[in-house]
Amino acid sequence: MIEVHNLTKRYGGFVAVNHISFTARKGEIVGLLGPNGAGKTTTMRMLTGYLPPSEGSAKIAGYDIESDSMEARRNVGYMPERIPVYPDMTVHGYVKFWAELRGTPNAAARTDDILKRVQLYDRRSKLVRQLSKGMRQRLGLAQALVHNPAVIILDEPTIGIDPAQVIEVRETVRALGKDHTVLFSTHILSEAEQVCDRVLIINKGQIVAQGTPADLRAHMRGGSALYIEIIGANDEQIRTLIEKINGVQQMSKRGAGYVIDLKSGADVRAEISKRVSKAGYTLLEIRQERTTLEDVFLELTKSEEANRMGSPAGEST
Repeated sequence: MIEVHNLTKRYGGFVAVNHISFTARKGEIVGLLGPNGAGKTTTMRMLTGYLPPSEGSAKIAGYDIESDSMEARRNVGYMPERIPVYPDMTVHGYVKFWAELRGTPNAAARTDDILKRVQLYDRRSKLVRQLSKGMRQRLGLAQALVHNPAVIILDEPTIGIDPAQVIEVRETVRALGKDHTVLFSTHILSEAEQVCDRVLIINKGQIVAQGTPADLRAHMRGGSALYIEIIGANDEQIRTLIEKINGVQQMSKRGAGYVIDLKSGADVRAEISKRVSKAGYTLLEIRQERTTLEDVFLELTKSEEANRMGSPAGEST
């Protein structure tokens, strides 16, 4: 449904999006994850026809965004971060207006159906100016869905709304994946992990990793990890005791305890317990440490920054 090849956007000498490539299949929810300024919104604007690419190509539902621009746009629904609204229109009138602009058959009936789907039907006669931020987010989603596009593109849809509304939006996005391909941008790591089938991590205009959240966690950790807390010993004594165990790659301080990275397949829990007891210390806690998407993101973006800093002056990485 979405095919992107070497898509690039330059503003003078600044490269906002740098030769990115990815695909999204029918019925898949793909998260575009990155910090503010990473290139997420620029990518989405190119895919929706708002911005022309400087290089590369992309297709929406098989239609090229440049040579078949109108057909590509007919097959995409876009909800930008800031919803463009006409405050003096009614909720029903606003969505019906978008339906008619897109040539949607039976625009009034279709509008009613979509307003029910996004839980705005009981507010259909209200003026847009009377809606809360969360209700306006639903309104933006309604205009993106009213023409029943194959692809839905959502730019930071949960920004600025309360926690209860965030949960509602996430549930709506998950439901959309049953009938549409969804590209969903966010800088909230837990959100991507909860909602998306697959994640693209973008940093400084480049995709630095992609895969399912589980695949990314497994790839970055390589082996597994443990969290331990020991009392009765100082930092040097604990490190001397643990770091010599076969299978331990490295250990780092976290709060009152330590995270121990292990080689693939290594299980050192019994050996740690044995050594701690023999040394006369107390093992307060030992548990498997689950790598989060946040760990993956921080490690990838930190590695990318280190690579850039390590390059000779003037050399591109």
